[in-house]
Amino acid sequence: MKKQIIEKIKAYDTIIIHRHVRPDPDAYGSQGGLAEVIKASFPDKKVYTVGQDEPALRFLRTLDKIGDDVYKGALVIVCDTANQERICDKRYRLGKEWIKIDHHPNEDPYGDLLWVDTAASSVSEMIYELYESGKEDGLKMSDEAARLLFAGIVGDTGRFLYPSTTNRTMEVAGELINYQFDRNELFTRMYERDPKVIKLHGHILQTFRMDASGAAVVTLKKELLEEFGVVPSEASLLVSALGDVKGIKAWVFFIQEADQIRVRLRSKGPVINELAKKYNGGGHPLAAGASVYSWEEAEQVAKDLTKLCAAY
Repeated sequence: MKKQIIEKIKAYDTIIIHRHVRPDPDAYGSQGGLAEVIKASFPDKKVYTVGQDEPALRFLRTLDKIGDDVYKGALVIVCDTANQERICDKRYRLGKEWIKIDHHPNEDPYGDLLWVDTAASSVSEMIYELYESGKEDGLKMSDEAARLLFAGIVGDTGRFLYPSTTNRTMEVAGELINYQFDRNELFTRMYERDPKVIKLHGHILQTFRMDASGAAVVTLKKELLEEFGVVPSEASLLVSALGDVKGIKAWVFFIQEADQIRVRLRSKGPVINELAKKYNGGGHPLAAGASVYSWEEAEQVAKDLTKLCAAY
């Protein structure tokens, strides 16, 4: 499949790369990293990265603004996006062909070609694998591509702490740090937090509730976010805040947005993506998400999480 994808990349003059809504470092890293590999390898090709800008990740990449006409006869590649509903910028269907590259469970096998590897720590790691497979076909790595792919791997492995980190992940990271980019600056930009977010972090640690099953709940209503001056996307950065709590098995963050309540699930053992699917979400076995539309529904999610932890 990697060879087929490389052949498609070689065949097109215009390539447009998408990723998921509410992007994280792996979304930016895989999208931008792939774009920079293609640019370094084939300088005459027109390569664009599109989607809604995420202010907290602007240090990684500035996205392109293009018209609908650019999609005519173009190859579209969607990175790090499990299902079509979560693709950012709905113009992805305007291209001539499209490709899915992802590491989530393949429950929506969209695209003319698709490469899904659920064993990969991140799609950024997969893009490095694509580069390695295509060296003989002209693929080249650049310093900027390496910076972005390294950021994506670091983000999706929680600085190499999550179980998704494998020997291969460490090998890839070891190869990427041989390129010229400032790792210290990258880590600082990825993990520094605005003082208002740090204060909300402290509030979460003081007020979260954990029951006897090892399930924990954090509820962040609109009024509370306004009190701390934090927007929902900033609050989402704190979803791993309970990972060091002794006795915790899994936890859920309910983050109120204008039209929905975001459900962010994390686990140290119980498989939670099936629970997310029950509420029209999805994700990885130990990291998943969904959306609900009332606090009564959120309470039911919390009860389901308790049952899941009690049975684990």
